[in-house]
Amino acid sequence: MATFIPVITIDGPTASGKGTIAHRVATALGWSVLDSGALYRLTALGVQQHGVDASDELAVARIAAQLDVSFQGGRIFMDGQDVGCLIRQEQVGNLASRIAAYLPLRQALLDRQRAFRVAPGLVADGRDMGTVVFPDAPLKIFLVADVRARAERRCKQLKEKGFSANLPDLLKDMRTRDERDRSRVNAPLIAAADAHTVDSSDLTIGETVKLVLDLWSGLGFQATRA
Repeated sequence: MATFIPVITIDGPTASGKGTIAHRVATALGWSVLDSGALYRLTALGVQQHGVDASDELAVARIAAQLDVSFQGGRIFMDGQDVGCLIRQEQVGNLASRIAAYLPLRQALLDRQRAFRVAPGLVADGRDMGTVVFPDAPLKIFLVADVRARAERRCKQLKEKGFSANLPDLLKDMRTRDERDRSRVNAPLIAAADAHTVDSSDLTIGETVKLVLDLWSGLGFQATRA
């Protein structure tokens, strides 16, 4: 009988801080981490670079199935090129949000995402980690924050990385993306029935990480590395 490998899922809307929290929690536990959004952004970047019609669902899914990507530490490579900064551009993120509604694409990426589940455990962040990809995860977090707070965070992140950013435009795009993510037919952005909803609007990163680790400990598991 296969050994059960635990998973903590952290789902939530754009710029809710789920990626940062997932990495901090994974580091504390000594686990692997899955940034599922990066796979959709990588697909979007591949669509752009190969001149694929973004409205052709099967063509987009083929790009996803053929992705030559690797995650090395905090760096992301596609076709041997470090694309970590490229996939964080807003136009890539907006395209990723559009194509993420395609069922063929989601099916193409499902097995790839589940392959990240290796011992001793995995922290997975995204939008459907707890509802679709890892429905048996012992701990599911649905991380939310006020949309203005999220837009301000994203604006700060982009400027720190050298990208131009306009807060009103980001706020508008974020509201549009939220609505698209929540209303799509395939794997909409919703909290799993057994998820803990955490509002990080007024919490620091450290406070949010501690809350997640405390919830994990409350299940009877070790909260930090042995």
